[in-house]
Amino acid sequence: MTVDTKPRRRGRRGATAAPPSARDTNYRQLKNPFPAMKAFSDDEIANMHETAFRMLEELGMKVLLPEAREYFAKGGAKVDGEMVYIGRDMIEAALASAPKSIDCVAGARHRDFTLELGSLTFQPGAGAPHATDLVRGRRPGTATDYREMTRLTQHFDVFQMISPLTEPQDVATHERHYFTTEAQLTLTDKFPFLFSRGTPQVMDCFEMLRDFRGASDEQFLNTTYCYTIINTNSPRTLDVPMAQGLIDFAKFGQVSIVTPFTLMGAMAPITVAGAITLSHAECLAAITLTQLVNPGAPVCYGTFTSNVDMKSGAPAFGTPTHFQASLAAGQLARHLGLPWRSAAGSASNLNDVQAANENQMGLWGCLMAGATVIIHSAGWLEGGLTVSYEKLITDVEVLNMIAELCAGAKAGTDEIGFANALSEVDPSGHFFATSQTMERYNTEFYEPVVHDYANFGTWTERGAKDATTRATDVWQTILADGTGPQLDDARVGALNDFIEKRKAEGGAPPES
Repeated sequence: MTVDTKPRRRGRRGATAAPPSARDTNYRQLKNPFPAMKAFSDDEIANMHETAFRMLEELGMKVLLPEAREYFAKGGAKVDGEMVYIGRDMIEAALASAPKSIDCVAGARHRDFTLELGSLTFQPGAGAPHATDLVRGRRPGTATDYREMTRLTQHFDVFQMISPLTEPQDVATHERHYFTTEAQLTLTDKFPFLFSRGTPQVMDCFEMLRDFRGASDEQFLNTTYCYTIINTNSPRTLDVPMAQGLIDFAKFGQVSIVTPFTLMGAMAPITVAGAITLSHAECLAAITLTQLVNPGAPVCYGTFTSNVDMKSGAPAFGTPTHFQASLAAGQLARHLGLPWRSAAGSASNLNDVQAANENQMGLWGCLMAGATVIIHSAGWLEGGLTVSYEKLITDVEVLNMIAELCAGAKAGTDEIGFANALSEVDPSGHFFATSQTMERYNTEFYEPVVHDYANFGTWTERGAKDATTRATDVWQTILADGTGPQLDDARVGALNDFIEKRKAEGGAPPES
């Protein structure tokens, strides 16, 4: 007696399924599907908010830029030397005029997105003085590194915003802004980042961006084409270039993402509640300045709060405290109703298990806190001193999986599959050959970038490469491909002419 182990198919017996089409994903406009978690009660959050008001009214904010102090004084703040004491009414008026939703226009319109509570955007690691990979080792960041990392950011849809991954230290500081802006405009069609390193450099960058996008002066003033990061100097200090950046970007209607960097036990109180209250106060002061300059100017609330290792004083990331701080910041951002930025990251010295654990712990803290923008979501090592090519790739794997979760799951008739799956298989059968499987086998599941699902034997035959080694193959393949966005040759030529002209005139040194 023989036993037929093949599934008995009914319904579409004899039908030939059409070959599945290529998988199509859109990670460009994401919504956070996770319910926001809380670190503190609503009453505790309200008390932290009130304490921030009191801090700015009674303790004040040190503002080093005279022009910024003049804006505060005209708005009704008490100014005593470099100290500015900001009243509640000024802050509440600023919060009322700050937009709750910001439409961001990228180089390619299908990459436009909106910053608001509930939306989700990712940036790779930013601002590292070093770069590292398995081929060339750890080194000071170079122009080549900057361009290569910008191309890698362009390649992955899950990065909606460009960030300055590494500092191109072989480019002179008075010309560096030309290099970084040109690289972003010609190598990507995503939403670009511009440094706030003094008005002359900012004006150069605005002019390059305006003309490359083909915008008029009026269009540029009324459209959000770029963003900058503004870091306060905690505790309670706003330095010259950052204050100037807030003013410049507010005047021209471009986004400032305000981000105090408060490390608990160092430049902030050792408790989550104390550190986040300080960060909140500094954010309120900076947001108020943007609205004094230009009511309605786009501005994003932000925080980057974690703890230090009390044995060494070194920053630590992806800790339970980091997670809790993100949750608290999210509660305060929702209290204000503003879009907001948080951060992941790692203090590990190489792309190992510690690096993965810390980055994911920090990342999930941001996600469960409802962050609108998550920076340092990929590639960051050594607490921001280095960006790793391999870690950029292995972290992208996680970001892509999160983006898949953002798309949600459908449960319609076709997905439930009574007619094309459930009724085609007898008890103890299998679903490999059902109509539903044949229609979807090439498109239903996420396709990994660097993960390897092969069994041990096949993995060994392929060279027994670990994920970090495979990541090297991935980034090298992407860079070897050489593809990029479609460009207008006339605009590229005009951009290069502008840069050469400004270089011949001496460039623009950064202001300190």
